[in-house]
Amino acid sequence: MQQTVEHNPWAGKKLGAAAVICDDYGRVLMVKHSYGMLNWELPGGAADTGESISDTAVREVLEETGLLVAAERLAGVYYAEENDSHHFVFVCLQTEEGQAPRSVSEETTDCAYFALDALPRPISDFTLRRIHDALQGGNLLLPINIGPRVWLE
Repeated sequence: MQQTVEHNPWAGKKLGAAAVICDDYGRVLMVKHSYGMLNWELPGGAADTGESISDTAVREVLEETGLLVAAERLAGVYYAEENDSHHFVFVCLQTEEGQAPRSVSEETTDCAYFALDALPRPISDFTLRRIHDALQGGNLLLPINIGPRVWLE
């Protein structure tokens, strides 16, 4: 008797999560990477084994900015063919009043809130897309295919 193996579409996939966090003035929290393009990015990173993807976003925010947050809703799922990875983006809310973000990770050199019309550079088109999608308020239920990043100086 031949045994059938159930196909797992997530097997071997890289998973990551990012958080869109706005302050009381509608500014978006960004972190500046200490590696690669030295770009500004949403707080986020790769999922750890045994961790839910929403917990990944919450952990990464704490590790990169020192802020305690809770994931409020899933804003989008994106697929990057270039490295066979899925990116989940959550809108997150601070859980403690009066906290100010600070760069607390070796992976970042700075973090701050920025107005949408004054987002820092360099930044990728993919980061701008995720911010825009999250702030539109809808839920993007299917993965959106993204191409190679375009860097804006």
